[in-house]
Amino acid sequence: MRFMVITKASAASEAGVMPSSEDIDRTGKFIEELVDAGVLLAAEGIHPSAEGARIYFDGERKTVVDGPFAETKELIAGFFLVEMKSLEECVEWFKRCPIQVGDGERTNIEIRQLFTAEDFAAHLTAEQQEAVRRREENAAPAYRSA
Repeated sequence: MRFMVITKASAASEAGVMPSSEDIDRTGKFIEELVDAGVLLAAEGIHPSAEGARIYFDGERKTVVDGPFAETKELIAGFFLVEMKSLEECVEWFKRCPIQVGDGERTNIEIRQLFTAEDFAAHLTAEQQEAVRRREENAAPAYRSA
């Protein structure tokens, strides 16, 4: 099973404050453990929302709003994409994740299982199943269904 582990933004990350050398070392060691275990597919940090945009959809109307976005606790700062045997295994791994929180802030990480083509199989026509197969065949290796 593939999971996206979403790390939440903080006031510091939204202000563009880079992690300390010690925080980078702690996170790097955790990432190395994931790599050594063969479960890490990707791990990335995300620039502050001030450097991003949102697109709102209302029927045919699309509205673009530039960042920053107000609710820091709802924003993400990064993600891990991992392959684990179960949600329970993923939870156990990420209970050890060195998340940086500043000045009494509380935060959380969110773990969500990714859908696979098989999850939709009963709802797809033969043509749609073939289109999914072709897309997966041409996708980057880390993003192919397991």
